[in-house]
This record gives sequence, structure tokens and C-alpha cells, in this order.
Amino acid sequence: MKVLVSDPVSPQGIEILQKEFTVDVKTKLPPEELIRIIPEYDALVVRSETKVTKEVIEAAVKLKAIGRAGVGVDNIDVEAATQKGIIVMNAPEGNTVAATEHTVAMMMAMTRNIPQAYSSMKQGEWQRSKFIGVEVRGKTLGIVGLGRIGSGVAKRAIAMEMNIVAYDPFITTERAKALGIELKDLDDVFAQADFITLHLPLTPETKNLVNKDAFARMKKGVRIINCARGGVINERDLAAAIDAGIVAGAAVDVFEKEPVSPDNPLLKSDKIVVTPHLGASTKEAQVGVAVDVAHGIIAALKGEPVATAVNMAPIPTHVLERIKPFFNLAEKMGCLAVYLADGRIDSIQVEYHGEITEVDTKMLTTAMVKGVLNPVLQETVNYVNAPGIAKMRGIKVTEIKNKHTADFADLITLKINSDKGQHTIGGTLFGQEGRIVAIDGHRVDVDPRGWLMISPHINRPGIIGKVGTILGQENINIASMQVGRTSIEGTNIMALGVDADIPPEVLAKIKAVDGIFGAKLVNFNAG
Repeated sequence: MKVLVSDPVSPQGIEILQKEFTVDVKTKLPPEELIRIIPEYDALVVRSETKVTKEVIEAAVKLKAIGRAGVGVDNIDVEAATQKGIIVMNAPEGNTVAATEHTVAMMMAMTRNIPQAYSSMKQGEWQRSKFIGVEVRGKTLGIVGLGRIGSGVAKRAIAMEMNIVAYDPFITTERAKALGIELKDLDDVFAQADFITLHLPLTPETKNLVNKDAFARMKKGVRIINCARGGVINERDLAAAIDAGIVAGAAVDVFEKEPVSPDNPLLKSDKIVVTPHLGASTKEAQVGVAVDVAHGIIAALKGEPVATAVNMAPIPTHVLERIKPFFNLAEKMGCLAVYLADGRIDSIQVEYHGEITEVDTKMLTTAMVKGVLNPVLQETVNYVNAPGIAKMRGIKVTEIKNKHTADFADLITLKINSDKGQHTIGGTLFGQEGRIVAIDGHRVDVDPRGWLMISPHINRPGIIGKVGTILGQENINIASMQVGRTSIEGTNIMALGVDADIPPEVLAKIKAVDGIFGAKLVNFNAG
């Protein structure tokens, strides 16, 4: 078998591949040249320079695997590869230690004013009193997001005798306790922490999560670290909080727009330590991602499971044909469920009814778990790693089959349990299109696309009209509406499909309407 390496990767990764296969290293290939030679190869290894387009994939008659020596796969047409049965993999753990250590390094550089003192000495100064720092021992570190990197930071902070509080709705109390971490609500983390480090993905829900209002809820003198994603912190609000004395210091490695503009407010304050997105930039990380992807390529070409595959594992043709129409529906059901859940998720139960029980549905269950986890986790969740991530976070996943169903030929029911209650979602196919047909026992007909607002309310005239008026005044079009009675006497539940995002301030207006018990906005695009 032959492997093509079309971007510069660490020699250690290439050497591993050469022990098993013939390896050609050809970098800086023009697109037309890559298309011309790709039919010779069984696997392709890239970084970010090579664009593995649909045209490249269509020309690849022997290709079985594409490996990205890094985390993102934006330069690979994953959908085209999946349709052709090509496994696409990345190296999500190769830079975990690098990002973890950089977070700790940034925290220490900030607390001891190391960059500022260095710059001062280079200018011939000796001003010890100007750069008095603070110790981290005995201080409280608030961690927002307990994935691989967040957990790694916690482990190192505990070794420095820090107290750890954390917010992550997708890890159980038992798992956190085993790590030596006390779980808190986000507001409690903001209020109690002396240091706050963020380890979140950038999603519509996390964008500007740390803003003016959040800073107002924090302890005066708090210090902020962000080595996760630019845009999670509102940069102007952070600069203002520094100037106001609310935030004593900050350490930032990622920015909303990169490269950073010279007029970025975070570059103006000497209380903010900045680095140019160096979280994964270590020699070891570059070796790590190359080695990881090499082992993944070997596994794929030997027909073994690939733990870092970002698309689905191989499924028998007859099973795939039967379950394929359900994949999108399953993910969207999971997405809806996680938006409805208020507390920490303990378990996910998927029940299949009807003819679909006759085939293997494990991959559909995985799709639902993926839909639950993807909107809220920093790491990429895929069909291979979703069960493992759920298990690591203490979420129990069960699958039940019951051939009999009263209303539909096929019906999937998802039950998600948290420490604050249970929510149930029902879904089926109308032809080849997925529909959500039940929410918490109430019959609906929801097309799981775009945005959906769910709002319980008093069953009296005028409520729906007031909501419609508010949305109309904001030029937000209502695409669909479902209203059903709840189990509580005198109350209804409203499900509004809208064509655009509802800003938080507009959602607040809706929640303030007399008779409205609450309003949750579901972004199906995030699933």
C-alpha cells in the first residue's frame, strides 16, 4: 500500500508509516497535480495547506483514509469522503499537553508580571517594587469547561495547592469529585474564583459568554486566562473591566480576529499578557500529532477501528441504507434535548419502536449522544469518540427496542435525565424528512432546522399574539408554530420555528410577558 504525505509533518510520523507502507512525501502540490497522482495512493496525510476537495476525493480510486496531523479538518471535504467510504481522522490529543501547559504558563506569567519585568530590564531598568506579584497557592481557580485541557489544568493547579471550582454541565458530580474538583453553577464560579480559565468551544451560546454583565458578577481583583477560543470573551468588555479595576489581570492566547489588529484593546494594557495563539506550538505537540495520525492511518489500512475518526465507522451496506435517513434526525433530537436540560446530565436513554428495531441501531444512538454533546464541548465529538466522552463524563447511555408502536411505522424516543428532571423527545420520518413529533409528551410537528423557541405559558387569549408582536418588531419571521397543552392544568407549551437567531435582549422581553413561564432558544445549527 502507498501513502502520500502532502504537507510538512514531523519525521517521526513518517518513519512510523515507512515501517508499514511505501511513503511518498510531496509537498506544495498544485491542486491539479494532486488530482493527477492521488489515484495511486491508499492514504493521504495532510496538515492545513493541502485542500482535500471533492474533486480530489472523486479522483481517489484507491483512497481508504485521510489523516490530518492536527485538530481541525476544515481543509477536508468530510462529507464527500464519507459518501465514498473514506475514513477521515485527526489528532485531537496530540496537542492537549501543550495547550494545558501554556494555560498554566500564562497564568504564572500574569501573576508574577514576567513579561513586563523582562521588558523593563531590557530597557536597562531595575524596578523590583513595580512588579510585585501574587501567589497562586491557596487561591481559588475557576475552570469553565472540564474537557481534556480543562481537566489537565485542574490536575496541575491542585499540585500547586489551589482550590478548584468548575462549571461543566456535562460531567457528573462523582466524576468531578474523583478529580478533586467541586462543581458549581456558572454564576457561583464567577463569584468565588480568584482566577478563571476558560476551556470552551466557540458556539453561538458561548460567544461573548464573558462580558460586561459577567465581570460585574465576579470577585473584584479576579484574573482571567483564555487559551481556548477567541470570541468567548468580549475583548472590549475585558479591557474596560481591567481599566475599572474589576479585573486585576488577564492572559490571552486567542483572539476574535487573528492575526490581531494593532488597535485591539487587549494590546493597550500592561496588565494583559498576550501571545499569538501559541497553545499548541511546541516541538512535542508537532511530533505528537504526526505520530498519532500515523498510527491512525496504519489502523485504517489494516481494517482496524480508528479512535480518532471524525466520520462514521464502516457499517454494512444493508444496515446503512436502512438507518441513513435517521442520522440527521437523531443528532437534532440530541441537540434539542441538551437545550431543554437544565442540570447536569446523568443518563441518556434511546428507545426504538417499529420496523427499525430489526437492524443494528447502535450508530443512531451514537448520533444522538453526538447531538447532545457537540453544542457544548470544546473538543470535536464524532461517531467514534462520542460514547467514550459520555462515559468519561459519567453519562450512562442505554438503548431499548420495542417493535410495537401505535402511531408510526418507526419512532425514536430520547429521554435525557439530569439532576433537575427529565425531558423526552420523539422523532420519526415523514417520507425521507425527519420530524420531531413529541416534546415532553406533547404532540408537535417540528422541522429540526434553524432556530426553535420553546415557551410554556398560561392558557389564555393574547399570549401568543404578544410574543408574535415582539418578534415582528425585531423583524424576526415566524416560520412555524405549534401549541399544545401541558400536563399542568391551565398551561400550554408553544414551539416557534423562526428564521433567525433571537438576541438575548429580545428573548428577555418575551420572558417578561405576563403569563410566560420561560423561553428557551434551540439552535439546531449547533448540533
